[in-house]
Amino acid sequence: MRWDKGTSSYGAGLARHLKAQGVEVLEVERAKRRQRSSRRNVESDPSDAESAARAVLAGETSGVPKSGGGCVEMIRALRAARRSAMKSRTQAANQLQGLRVTAPDELRHRLRGLSSKELVSVAARFRLADDPRDVPAATKFALRSVARRYQALSAEIAELDTQLDRLVRQVAPELVSLAGIGTENAATLLIVAGDNPQRLRSEASFASLCGVSPVEASSGKVVRHRLNRGGNREANRALYMICLARMRRDLRTKEYVARRTQEGQSKREIIRCLKRYVATEVYGVLVPAASPIRP
Repeated sequence: MRWDKGTSSYGAGLARHLKAQGVEVLEVERAKRRQRSSRRNVESDPSDAESAARAVLAGETSGVPKSGGGCVEMIRALRAARRSAMKSRTQAANQLQGLRVTAPDELRHRLRGLSSKELVSVAARFRLADDPRDVPAATKFALRSVARRYQALSAEIAELDTQLDRLVRQVAPELVSLAGIGTENAATLLIVAGDNPQRLRSEASFASLCGVSPVEASSGKVVRHRLNRGGNREANRALYMICLARMRRDLRTKEYVARRTQEGQSKREIIRCLKRYVATEVYGVLVPAASPIRP
């Protein structure tokens, strides 16, 4: 299946239909930029289909797609709604601040010094007529409208959080019991693995998918590795946040960081190693047959 019509986007319906008919579905990775920009490989549906077919026949750059029919798919849908609500609430908060800054003097002085939470509470309680007739009244009307929108979005986010927390704990209770892993980061990692994490052949493939597999950066007699800039960036960020949480609160991680610091490792290199360890540990939970390695 072509990459821009993959099993997680426009090709999701087709993939489900084919699997229901007993047809094996494989997903082909996006072609290298050099291959896509070659004059011989001008981008078109026939050439892309041929390239994908050749890659599958050669046994290269193909993998089993996510099943997309279980609780993890439910988590993905709810999380997409939550992300949209969070973005809209941030926009509402910024708009409230902008309206306060440009409000008439008397109203601006009244609202000055209020925190965002206090501003929402005060503005949402404004008592006004249905037909504002001057600038102060229209500004109050706008402030009340945006504040109530903020409150509605907050209630929506809280409801989504409740559902996400329930589903994540139902799907992977062992995952959220690990140090530094809350509902948000657990949901991200579950979505990356999918409803069928067994499709990931090893913990190394999961680490590569999360962008935490080591990349060789040695030069001369200096042997070192750098951070991987590939992989799923949301999963990479989730692992980064887990590492930060453990570095603050987990005793074993603190001891590990102290030991590696004494060995001359930089904070960035230590976090790179920690992310790799956490990815291995998470894979061991998602695929119980694996044996997790921990620092």
